[in-house]
Amino acid sequence: MFFKVLLIVIIVLVVLYFLAIMPGMRKKTISEKLLAQNLYAHRGLHDNKTMAPENSMAAFKKAVDAGYGIELDVQLSKDGVPVIFHDFTLARVARYEEGASLENAVKNEDGSYGVAGKVCDYTFEELQKFHLLDSDEKIPRFEDFLRLVDGKVPLIIEFKIERFDMSVCNKAWELLKDYKGVYCIESFNPFGVRWFKDNHNEVFRGQLSEEFFHEIDKVMRTPVYIMLAFLMFNFLTRPDFIAYNHKHANNLSRMICHGLYRNTAAAWTIRSQEELDNNRGRFDIFIFEGFIPQ
Repeated sequence: MFFKVLLIVIIVLVVLYFLAIMPGMRKKTISEKLLAQNLYAHRGLHDNKTMAPENSMAAFKKAVDAGYGIELDVQLSKDGVPVIFHDFTLARVARYEEGASLENAVKNEDGSYGVAGKVCDYTFEELQKFHLLDSDEKIPRFEDFLRLVDGKVPLIIEFKIERFDMSVCNKAWELLKDYKGVYCIESFNPFGVRWFKDNHNEVFRGQLSEEFFHEIDKVMRTPVYIMLAFLMFNFLTRPDFIAYNHKHANNLSRMICHGLYRNTAAAWTIRSQEELDNNRGRFDIFIFEGFIPQ
């Protein structure tokens, strides 16, 4: 009797697991348009040692001119302007203008001095006083970026969302609702993906993830991040695609979503031709940087 009950419990748990990780099952024309160009330049076609650093207008123009899709990151300034910047903190990429006081600057591991604080600590006007690394480029407005691309290449738009504030989704949507080009949205935060499911279900949306428990940071080993790593929040978001760290391509939930459920799979971040070639059978879309794909 005990073993019978145990078997039933195991079967129920397995069924619940498959239901929990089930992605969106709908077929959408936009998926075909995204796959038509399956190579996406990570934060633009950038080189952080040149005048076209990551998430800069110069890097985006280079990607458009080369015909690659673009992956980019959107978050809000203090006064609610959607801007393009990857990290929540500014120090790694943002630099003070020449001659500015470095009293409050943050010293990076490479010895450079970056801007203190987060993107959301500054108004858009204040953010324009900084430049990106050693270039003359400024932190772009999302609106200006959309005007630059103007539908010439498809976009993967990642929303940077801390905790439960979904303001960036609504602000960005005000700009996206009239955009005529092909795009999709994605986020590590499942509540951001859910926001689009609830409010604009027609938008092609993706869940970003990886096996966070490989990180040294103990926060990444908590139950919430383990659930996210195994895509256990898919029941909330029903994502149209899964964007996963290619280094963890063998994650069981990721493989089930792609293999069993036939969900579109995006790989991040591919950094060499060898990595691209090795992952062609595992993913459909490839987000790359640091080389020109063959």
